[in-house]
Amino acid sequence: MSTIKYRGRGEGERGGEGERGGEGERGGEGGKGGRGNLRLHMVTWNVATAEPPDDVTSLLYLDTQPTTDLYVIGLQEVNAAPLKFLSDLLLEDSWSHHFMNTLAPREYIKVSSVRMQGLLLLVFSKKIHVPFIRDIQTTYTRTGLFGYWGNKGGVSVRFSLYGHMMCFVNCHLAAHMDYALQRVDEFEYILETQDFDLVNTPSVRDHKVVFWFGDLNFRIADHGMHFLRSSINSGRFNLLWERDQLLTMRKKEPFLQEFEEGPLKFKPTYKFDLNSDTYDTSSKKKWLGFNGKKRKPAWTDRILWRIKPKNTPAAEDKEEGWASTSTHHSDDGQDEYPIKVLQDTYTCDPSYGVSDHKPVIGIFDLEMRKQSDCPLVCVCPEGHWSADQEAVVSYTVLEDFLSSTWDWIGLYKVGFKTASDYATYIWVKDQLPEVNEVLKVCFNKKAVPALSGDYVLGYFSYNMQSIVGLSNNFQIIESKRAVRDGLVPQDVNGMNK
Repeated sequence: MSTIKYRGRGEGERGGEGERGGEGERGGEGGKGGRGNLRLHMVTWNVATAEPPDDVTSLLYLDTQPTTDLYVIGLQEVNAAPLKFLSDLLLEDSWSHHFMNTLAPREYIKVSSVRMQGLLLLVFSKKIHVPFIRDIQTTYTRTGLFGYWGNKGGVSVRFSLYGHMMCFVNCHLAAHMDYALQRVDEFEYILETQDFDLVNTPSVRDHKVVFWFGDLNFRIADHGMHFLRSSINSGRFNLLWERDQLLTMRKKEPFLQEFEEGPLKFKPTYKFDLNSDTYDTSSKKKWLGFNGKKRKPAWTDRILWRIKPKNTPAAEDKEEGWASTSTHHSDDGQDEYPIKVLQDTYTCDPSYGVSDHKPVIGIFDLEMRKQSDCPLVCVCPEGHWSADQEAVVSYTVLEDFLSSTWDWIGLYKVGFKTASDYATYIWVKDQLPEVNEVLKVCFNKKAVPALSGDYVLGYFSYNMQSIVGLSNNFQIIESKRAVRDGLVPQDVNGMNK
């Protein structure tokens, strides 16, 4: 699990206090109370060790309006064969690469990720929101092989979004029809045992909004194959809700009643023949002398959410086990800053056939009153930039925060993928800045790109593990050396500048 650390001043350590960021803004007091709506697009997909499809445009709704502000993508059964997993530890896995290459040209930045064997969780944000995603931490919980193996379990990312504490948990629970109680136990175990190094949100339940999703593996009990398939083919999904194990368990388990889910008005997402819309047609096989059987269709892949209650969770049953998705909001004592979660879409995308699961998509509108809508640090390029001279950066701490002289300022090509995807970087000054004090640092001209291009500066906070300040986009001028040597622009992040 990641840990927030404060590096003191002295004995060779870099230390400090300061942080803010934003699209070239300067200001004094941090703004509060502004209202905003953010669109959250979530995907959960058991990819069954497959490589990513060529195009994920429809999966991410990239050509539709309104545009998305945050993408949260949870995958299960990413190829974790020993050699493959080791190579992925050194380099990004193929799924992460594919999503980053798709989203970076549209100026979405990967702000966090966490992986545990086949479980992978990715968080992307529009560039404009990045300085307001702070205090990022990740953790994981193993539940496979009595808690010693990570083929099953949960991975989490938590962060503050405009001051609202959010937590996303991607799970893969125990398989097979008869293990519903074990799935509930694993769900509760992950919920109770995951913790974070923050005083105000040490556990999952302490967060204002929790999204819980993944291959939860709950099945449709009792019904025979013929009834299941005829109900699905006729679109009468409601006939199957009563026997859905998760809905049944929600009526019995108080902790599950804290979570909401939209109605299942799409086809069960498991199990399909590969590269088809046809449910499992595999012949019965024998394994160690026992007869096998075809898998019945099931809604194994789910997206739930929880709003932190005022006091204790309401235990009232809801008709058909469904939540009303129009009025859920947090009112936890600090709700002069409320947040409301409205589900716009809950569906699957049957067009993808690389796995025996279909991906499930949940789209939410987050209506909130922002606790902070002013960046912590303003960072700006000074004058004209080229590799013919030193390049000057000014930065100003706009609000007190736990900064560190391990903080740094990165120079990024427009369309960059992650905080580590910089062209070059420089440490901040080894001094404690005052609020609104203007400080300057210089990039050596040898570090400045020789070719012209569009760039942006980002202030990275070591303690918050995020970019907390971004400049406006600006242009680096082609250097005399580039002209003299006839240097040719390279394709960076899908953008040839």
